[in-house]
Amino acid sequence: MNDRTEFSDTTGAAELVTSVAPRRSVREGLEAAGLEVLGPCERLSARQDLREAAFLQDFTPAEVDILGESMLRVRAQPGQVLIAEDDASDWMLLLLSGTVDVGKRKVGVEPASATPGDGTARVAVLRPGATVGEMSMLDGEPRYASCWALSEVEVAVLSRAAVAGLITEHPAVGAKLLVKITQLLAQRLRNTSNQLLRLLQKV
Repeated sequence: MNDRTEFSDTTGAAELVTSVAPRRSVREGLEAAGLEVLGPCERLSARQDLREAAFLQDFTPAEVDILGESMLRVRAQPGQVLIAEDDASDWMLLLLSGTVDVGKRKVGVEPASATPGDGTARVAVLRPGATVGEMSMLDGEPRYASCWALSEVEVAVLSRAAVAGLITEHPAVGAKLLVKITQLLAQRLRNTSNQLLRLLQKV
């Protein structure tokens, strides 16, 4: 395969990833939500607390740094919402530090009255190294649940446009990234299916 053919292939893959147009830039959306954008997530491989993160496994330190440079480092204060249920946004996040709560609005509760811990049912509590938001990043569909900071947190935000950039500029890293996201989503689906099966067996 010559360079021209390879470039054409990666360009087509990048266009497929970005086929759902973002409503506004990621930075604009984050800042509009009151979150502090600190800039690129540089030297991601140097973070000791992320050594065991499933999202970063299979990447070399150099590849982790390339991935980090394509992500925005964002800080949130306790109680701030990172992801709002039903919101239309095209990014995922990797939790760098702190603790994040994930909640789903209870049946019958109006969106305007659902606040963190009130009108929502806890789905999970996330620790450093966890990821969330992969599905909406890939398909552009509204968020399934909300996430808010339980403590001061820092997250690395990866947008669909950044994934497209990685596919074009660093094809090996982009390919590994897509495989890793697919693996994480498959594992999450498997866990959900097992939970559903256990509930059905109790009925």
